[in-house]
Amino acid sequence: MTDTGLTGLILNVQRLSTEDGPGIRSTVFLKQCPLACRWCHNLESISGTPELQWFSARCMGCRSCAASCPRGCLSFDASGGVRIDRSRCQGCGRCAEDCPSNALQVVGRRVGVDELVGELLKDRAYYERSGGGVTLSGGEPLAQPAFTAAVLRALKAHGVSTAVDTCGFASESSLASIVDDVDLILYDLKLMDPSAHRAFTSRENDVILSNLRRITSMHATGGPRLWIRTPLIPGMTATGRNLRAIGAFIAEHLDGAVERWELCAFNNLCRDQYARLGIPWQLAQTPLMSRNELALLGDEARASGIDPRLVTVTGAARAEQEGSTT
Repeated sequence: MTDTGLTGLILNVQRLSTEDGPGIRSTVFLKQCPLACRWCHNLESISGTPELQWFSARCMGCRSCAASCPRGCLSFDASGGVRIDRSRCQGCGRCAEDCPSNALQVVGRRVGVDELVGELLKDRAYYERSGGGVTLSGGEPLAQPAFTAAVLRALKAHGVSTAVDTCGFASESSLASIVDDVDLILYDLKLMDPSAHRAFTSRENDVILSNLRRITSMHATGGPRLWIRTPLIPGMTATGRNLRAIGAFIAEHLDGAVERWELCAFNNLCRDQYARLGIPWQLAQTPLMSRNELALLGDEARASGIDPRLVTVTGAARAEQEGSTT
């Protein structure tokens, strides 16, 4: 293996994953994303710098962290809870190193291409037996284009199947840098209305749609396979109107290129992540959707003008009480 000298900022590697492409996979979550989706379930992946998080249940109240901080970023509220001045914190990690109960942790670590690829190759037997591989996710892998391209290139040299999970908001050159070494693109298509897209993600969707058309043209010449992913967020993306609009776009512009349209059910398991980073979340009290709600949305997508066999609904539904009709 040849060391490229490149490093990337990642959150973690999730091994034995079955949710980010076919087969058994290792999913690498990279840090940094150009969007700020209100429903983001990887909140710690948005910033392009290391961040400090606090686990309140682990905290002993010893206050050794404050004494360790060289910038005086830590203080305490009346109940002894740690308060982090994130405008000054640089994520150096000294407070986390000195915390005896591991209540403070730095999110995000630098890793070299060779180091990461070496770690991923440990599960090569699982990939080969299951038809799986490695998925680069995030955050947004194309926010670190040189690192992402180098990792994909190294994996392909070892015969490992690769996938990239992208929001599509990236430069044309960043997208072009990966297409020769990625087998599957999992492409997020969240909202068709530009105003709604900006309201709920902080960006309009013109770049996203333009890049999606480029991928479709690559498919015609032997480019990567393509799956579309749409998160089903109550009151935001999970409407019949939005799904019909997405389906119409797929039918008109992506006909024959899309292998799968995956409707990903809302989950609220990330509530603690928001609390650890000290950020309120407007969906914290939003329940999971019912099986009936998910089925109806799946029907809307299948009736949108595309091949209905492309549509699949994934994710958990809320448990209903016995006798419920919803």
